[in-house]
Amino acid sequence: MQAVIVYESMYGNTREIAEAIAEGVHEAEPEASVSCVPVSEAGPDVTRAADLLVVGGPTHMHGMSSGVSRKLAHTAAAQKDEGDAADKAGAEAESPGLRSWFHDLPQTESGTHAAAFDTRADFRMSGGAATGIARRLSHHHYDVVVEPEGFVVEDTEGPLRAGELDRAKAWGAGLV
Repeated sequence: MQAVIVYESMYGNTREIAEAIAEGVHEAEPEASVSCVPVSEAGPDVTRAADLLVVGGPTHMHGMSSGVSRKLAHTAAAQKDEGDAADKAGAEAESPGLRSWFHDLPQTESGTHAAAFDTRADFRMSGGAATGIARRLSHHHYDVVVEPEGFVVEDTEGPLRAGELDRAKAWGAGLV
């Protein structure tokens, strides 16, 4: 089995969740080939070979990030003078996000499994990006095999809530 985890991450939280999911997939299926790839490096050649495509990103303004929301996140981090966080957010703000990546994602044949996840704040009406990600995967004819999943960050920039990496690893193992 070939599993590919594609992620967009502004502050590193979504990347950590993606890596934990990859670890869970590999532990559940040791013979599987598992790749964990940032969205900026996930061209059609990377996704085309996947038997399982897992896609995740941060939640911005109740849904998937956009060019505007990534720039706003960078500006907010810079105004807080968060140094390393601002640098990470700035680099990510300039790269294509999941929304534009989906425009170039090739259609697949039915039978290719997929799953969607996001990172999000835990407050009423915070929304989540995973539902939009799952919907776009379905529009590209991927079979979304589980309900979209959200993993909680304590603040806009993180850190992840205690236990979320273990939960992500278990969720990844459950995908296979």
